[in-house]
Amino acid sequence: MAATYMLYTEFVLNDANGWEQAGKMIPRHNQSANPELFLLGFQLHRTSRIIFFAAVLIVFMMTITGNLLMIIVVSTTQSLRSPMYFLLSHLSFCDIILSMTITPNLLYVTLQDGSPMTVSGCITQLYFFSLSSATECLLLTMMSYDRYVAVCKPLHYVTIMNFPFCLGLVVLSWTLGLSLSMMLNISLCHLQFCNSNTIDHFFCDYAPFFQVSCSDTTIVQTMIFIISTPEIVIETMFIISTYVCIFLAIHRIASTTGRQKAFSTCSSHLTVVCTYYGTLAAIYVFPSGEQSFNMNKIMSLVYTVVTPLLNPLIYSLRNREIKAALKNYLEKKHVEV
Repeated sequence: MAATYMLYTEFVLNDANGWEQAGKMIPRHNQSANPELFLLGFQLHRTSRIIFFAAVLIVFMMTITGNLLMIIVVSTTQSLRSPMYFLLSHLSFCDIILSMTITPNLLYVTLQDGSPMTVSGCITQLYFFSLSSATECLLLTMMSYDRYVAVCKPLHYVTIMNFPFCLGLVVLSWTLGLSLSMMLNISLCHLQFCNSNTIDHFFCDYAPFFQVSCSDTTIVQTMIFIISTPEIVIETMFIISTYVCIFLAIHRIASTTGRQKAFSTCSSHLTVVCTYYGTLAAIYVFPSGEQSFNMNKIMSLVYTVVTPLLNPLIYSLRNREIKAALKNYLEKKHVEV
């Protein structure tokens, strides 16, 4: 839900500037019962569009393959049946949902140099985008607690992070993700739209979606703020608090080898957290205006297309157990073939 909160912030900032899009004011008339929205995507020349399409397709295939491999390896390797890897497999599933929600439509929009999308299709895309983003934030928060227990309370790790407790954390993450996303998107169904409804983006983000609505979106804005603010604040403060405790515990370890070993247990998760939240926050660093539209699209591309690929890469490259299990799995499949 961090994404939803950030998107709300962008919406408020843009609203103060008169809702400009590509230097033009969007007219608020000609309501249509069943309008179609038009996604502009990235306006590229033919050669650049083909290259961009091929690059996104390759990243998409690598993302799905990498995350599926992560789920399969974790679920079939006895040595990886621990709380951290159990949570990691669900994180990979979130990345698959995010990639499947955004990238196929991005490929189509790129190929067609812009494409129409129904309002119901837009709301559906927004729902799964919110679901994957909210659940991933919650899972990253749960994983920070797992790392805290592993480093700060190693003798009690098995007792605290038992399977029923871990399963409860995962169920809670998905339940909250489903519920919060549903609450946000139900309100979108009551919005009305104009005939002039071009969205200067490659997917139905919240801010540009509100931008083309003819309705008063104040209630929806307020709902997003009320729902998103407590969650993002609690998650952020919780992650920061756990890592403060982790760093203090590592600092108290006498030997350098011991400190390195302790830090290695949480370095992958810390890298993923910094990459995920850093990329998301960077979308809104630049001031609102015509020039920032393209920059926001590029940063959104990194967040929705590239970041889901980084998670399995970071864990596979920085984790010896994952690398060993992946190597054994691929060798076994090679022998079978």
